[in-house]
Amino acid sequence: MKISGFSFIRNALKYDYPVVEAITSVLPLCDEFVLALGNSDDETEGLIASINSPKIKVIHTVWDESLREGGRVLADETNKGLDSIAADSDWAFYIQGDEVIHEKYHAEIKNKMFLYKDDKRVEGLLFDYLHFYGSYDYVGDSKRWYQKEVRVIRNNKSIRSYRDAMGFRIDGRKLNVKAIDATVYHYGWVKPPQLMQAKQKYFHSLWHDEQKVAKMVSTAADFDYSTIDSLALFTGTHPAVMQKRIAEKNWSFDFDLSKKNLSLKHQFTKKIEQLTGWKPGEYRNYKII
Repeated sequence: MKISGFSFIRNALKYDYPVVEAITSVLPLCDEFVLALGNSDDETEGLIASINSPKIKVIHTVWDESLREGGRVLADETNKGLDSIAADSDWAFYIQGDEVIHEKYHAEIKNKMFLYKDDKRVEGLLFDYLHFYGSYDYVGDSKRWYQKEVRVIRNNKSIRSYRDAMGFRIDGRKLNVKAIDATVYHYGWVKPPQLMQAKQKYFHSLWHDEQKVAKMVSTAADFDYSTIDSLALFTGTHPAVMQKRIAEKNWSFDFDLSKKNLSLKHQFTKKIEQLTGWKPGEYRNYKII
């Protein structure tokens, strides 16, 4: 069984992406890792080189910033990485620059890739998600956060990144997938407040023109983390590759866990989920088989 990892990144240092941690968290599972490195304004290329792994293959790309509708430029960059993986790989492991896999899930992921390798009905593997917010101590627990997404796909060139690169489709339809007992740790909302504010402006610019970005993002120097609707305390352990970054955190964020700024509709659907496990209105970019 051969496994290729792939991702894309641009300006990782400028916007404080944990891309080194992302790549190294899946590298033990991969025979190669293809990174689509976009035209950056910082030393991202040197950062990637510091990983010093012969498995890593860097392809240089130029982002087409005219692809703003729905953040399509992100899917475009994802597809560049996917198209560059080895033709003889069985699976392609996708990881974004702010996502990390805990080493405790490595065995489960590899076992499931082996189990379904020859079952052509299975086009991808579905992961759970934890979304950290404000600091490494809190995770989002409201409906605004997606709960699952596909991060391992079969090496089929008909599979394309969908919309803003959150998931995948094949010939326009949802992938047929198997859910596995593994979780993606998403750290995209954990940054120093100044860098988070800068990232917000940059990220929205991939969807909208300057006038709309100005309306959507405040002019404050720091991002206001306190406006979140609901959080829960994280009581588990972080991936080993994140320990150094966590130890170097230089800002504070505390949240009153009793604060729940949820609509009545959200409170009702959350209660249904707690009682039945069913999540009314949940968006699913996949079909579980």
